[in-house]
Amino acid sequence: MSENPRPGRRPTAEQPPAVSVIMPVLNEERHLRGAVHAILEQEYAGEMEVVIALGPSTDRTDEIAAELVREDPRVHTVPNPTGRTPAALNAAIKASRHPIVVRVDGHGILSPNYIATAVRLLEETGAMNVGGIMHAEGENDWEHAVAAAMTSKIGVGNAAFHTGGEAGPADTVYLGVFRREALEQQDGYNEEFIRAQDWELNFRIREAGGLIWFSPELRVSYRPRPSVKALAKQYKDYGRWRHVVARYHEGSINLRYLAPPTAVCAIAAGLVVGAALTPLGFVIPGGYLAAITAGSLPAGKGLPLKARLQIPVALATMHMSWGYGFLTSPKALARKVIASRRPAVLRENA
Repeated sequence: MSENPRPGRRPTAEQPPAVSVIMPVLNEERHLRGAVHAILEQEYAGEMEVVIALGPSTDRTDEIAAELVREDPRVHTVPNPTGRTPAALNAAIKASRHPIVVRVDGHGILSPNYIATAVRLLEETGAMNVGGIMHAEGENDWEHAVAAAMTSKIGVGNAAFHTGGEAGPADTVYLGVFRREALEQQDGYNEEFIRAQDWELNFRIREAGGLIWFSPELRVSYRPRPSVKALAKQYKDYGRWRHVVARYHEGSINLRYLAPPTAVCAIAAGLVVGAALTPLGFVIPGGYLAAITAGSLPAGKGLPLKARLQIPVALATMHMSWGYGFLTSPKALARKVIASRRPAVLRENA
C-alpha cells in the first residue's frame, strides 16, 4: 500500500489539499445516492474524488453506483469481493491518490462543511486522524427510536462520538479523516478485524506517536438499522468484537464496556431465581425495565408517541445484544486476530 503511482496535486496557498473520499458499500441502495451527493456537494474548494468499494450486494447498490460514475467523473468504483469492511477500505485507499483520505460509510451523510472543517483541524492540531460526532437520524418511527437510544447516555454511556463532548485527543474516532502518510505508514487496516478495525488502526497510529483528535465540529448523519433483528445483529457483532479488542489490548476495557454483559448476567440470574426459587428474583429484570423506561423519557423528547414507545425496545436490544456478543465472543477468534498483530510502524524521524 506504500506505493502511490498517482500522486495527488500539491496544495498551494490558494488551493486546499486534494481529498480522496473512500466508501465501503454493501447493500446500500436506500442511502448510497444521498451519501455520495452529500460528498460531491461539500463546501470545499480543493480537488476531490470518491472511491466506492463495492461488496457483493444483493440489491440495486451496484446499479446505483454505476449511475453515479456516469453522472460525475469524480466518482470511481473498485471491487471488494470479500464484502468485508476493512478489505473494502484497503482497496479504496490503494485506488485513491490524494494526500487527505476521508472515510465515509454508505449510510452516512456528511454535513456541508465536514471536509473543509476536517482539513482545517488536521492543519491546526497536527493530528494524523480527526473525527467527530456520529449523529443518528431516523426516517421512520422505529429509526427515530433507535437514533434517540444511540444518542443518549443511557444507551451508549459517555461515548463522545455519540453524545458529544469537548475537542481533544482521543483513543479512536468515528470514521476519520486521515493524512495519507499515516495510512501508508501503518499499511492500512488489519483485515482480520471484521469489526473494530477503526480502533485497531488508530491504536497503531497512536503507538507510532500520531495524534488522534476528536472535535464536535465534525458531524456525520447516520441512518440506524431498519429493524429489531438488524439492530440486534449489529450490536451483537459490536460486543463480540469489543471483547476481541479487550483480549488483543489488555487495559483497553472500562466500566462502560462491562455494563451490558453484567446486565445480561444479572437479568438472566434474576429470571432463573424468580422462576425457580423466589419471586424476589424478578426484581432485577423488573428494575432494568423500569430504568430503561424512565431513561427513554428524556431521550424521546419531541418525538411522535409511537417512536417514544419504541425507545425502551431499542435500548434493550442494544444492551442485551451487545452484552450477549461480548460474553459469547470465542477465544479462538481473539487468538486468530492476535496472531495477525501488526506492530506500529514508527516514522523514520520519530
